[in-house]
Amino acid sequence: MDELELLKKNWNKGTNDFKNYSDAEIYPMLHKKSSSIVKTLFYISIAELVFWVLINLIPFFLSDTYKERMKESYENPLFIGITIFGFLVIFTFMYLLFRSHKSISTIDNAKKLMESILNTRKIIKYYVLYNLLVIFISFPLSLYFEFNQNPVFHDQVESMNSSQTIMLYAITVIVAGIFILIFWLFYRLLYGILLKRLNRNYNELKKLEV
Repeated sequence: MDELELLKKNWNKGTNDFKNYSDAEIYPMLHKKSSSIVKTLFYISIAELVFWVLINLIPFFLSDTYKERMKESYENPLFIGITIFGFLVIFTFMYLLFRSHKSISTIDNAKKLMESILNTRKIIKYYVLYNLLVIFISFPLSLYFEFNQNPVFHDQVESMNSSQTIMLYAITVIVAGIFILIFWLFYRLLYGILLKRLNRNYNELKKLEV
């Protein structure tokens, strides 16, 4: 049990004198812990960016077929626009987290620290929702690009009857749903633990404000 947890435990059962003392002791610890958590979230966002870049680059250098497909894809303005927009969102997310960390690091007011924690939670929430939406949209977009760039797949789809076409769409939605669930669990694990700690800090700060 760290120093903050010990102080909180004694604070809850101690005298009024001790509570007055512990307020002054607990706030700097909550401040430090909150700043550290947001910094960790920022580092995770960098690691995630590197991960997705590697996922796209490694097959490009290892597979000539994939390289040709990617070159064809980048001839499509829509694909270029989506790629640029995706990286802009990630960099914006990283910037907002970095700004949040710098803000928390320099704050010496409990109320402002609480506002910064709430802002960080919103940033993470919207980023996760954006990623889940992108995963859902990426499947029909992949079908679209495959239909337009892969002659074999194009001919197969063209030869399908209405029942087969509906089945293709249904499978696409189901697979997209499975991937969304997997990534939701991944993000819940990745960011959820840190956000829970940030929430605990927020709740403790509310007690100090009372």
